[in-house]
Amino acid sequence: MNRADRSSFASWWWTVDRVALLAMLALIGIGLMLAFAASPAASGGPVTGGDFHYALKQIAFAAVAALILGSASLLSLQQLKIVAAVTFALAMIGSLLVLFTGSEVLGAKRWIDFGWLTLQPSEFLKPGFAVLGAAILVDRAPMRLPKPVITLMLVAPALIILLLQPDVGQAALLLALWAALLFFNGAPLIWMGALGGASVALGGLAFTLFPHVRHRIAQFFDPNDIGYQAGLALKAFARGGLLGVGPGAGTVKYWIPDAHSDFIFAVAGEEFGLALCGVVAILFCILTVRIMLRSASARDPFSQLAGAGLAMVTAIQAFINMGVAVHLLPAKGMTLPFISYGGSSLFAVALTMGFALAVTRQRPKLEQRERPLFEILAGVRA
Repeated sequence: MNRADRSSFASWWWTVDRVALLAMLALIGIGLMLAFAASPAASGGPVTGGDFHYALKQIAFAAVAALILGSASLLSLQQLKIVAAVTFALAMIGSLLVLFTGSEVLGAKRWIDFGWLTLQPSEFLKPGFAVLGAAILVDRAPMRLPKPVITLMLVAPALIILLLQPDVGQAALLLALWAALLFFNGAPLIWMGALGGASVALGGLAFTLFPHVRHRIAQFFDPNDIGYQAGLALKAFARGGLLGVGPGAGTVKYWIPDAHSDFIFAVAGEEFGLALCGVVAILFCILTVRIMLRSASARDPFSQLAGAGLAMVTAIQAFINMGVAVHLLPAKGMTLPFISYGGSSLFAVALTMGFALAVTRQRPKLEQRERPLFEILAGVRA
């Protein structure tokens, strides 16, 4: 294939960020490898033998995620805004329905059980809001209310729904995404100060209302009690050392709850050592920096802001998961993007990064010409 090829695939290949794409595929590949390592622990235990049930399901999830990633990266900027708006609306409706019909796990309602798949709608709020919020903040059309207020009117109901589930981690991540969009858009200091104060107030409210949040924070600062999961994760890292004990030879993983999802990083540390953990961290750094740089070099403000927001929300989630695994942060049930087991997590991060690839593609100037968001939606209604 050469640049003279005018086929659709060739046009996509020469305009997409191939470095970021290869980093994403590498992370998906590592996730599948770790799924085979963690599946026996998730389906069995220290005494009973497990199987590769979760690993086989993860392969199917990865195939769907690859299709989502590729399809989203093909979107034009106008199509991207419409898809993001629909995604955010459906995620809001799904997250609200979860409160009434969702499956309750450990006192929280976050999932809709379809039998073959347990879907967490709140995962899709992040990519939808990252693009929709960016489109509103840079829209050229005059609006009756300040644009930050309009984005607040979108994010506030989502935050309330997440706290009612309760899902404090996703709420904090969505709030951090909104703050990043305002910051990168050059919001006045008064807005950033107000947002900082509101974040502290919400943190205090969560600490007061939710016993599990209060327990985890108190446990994190207790030098004599680091917690069951964190203690086992640190043992896994210590046992793995630099190069790990070898594929399938891990034993600590059989005792770690959620070893295939929230604590998959500890499984990587035990069986493949610091070497693989370092590779994972480096891949996330490459992915984040690459998307940020490509976004900064884009010609239109929408691509710059949306790309930065999409990169930041994925990077923050990865940092939180790895930070919890090595006991740098209080315990929080949050998946490691591309790597943790689960269809919702994998599909949502594939959509997020597909959006990022779409906004950072090197398009002709004519295609990059921005249309106001509300003009696009009006055209769709017509």
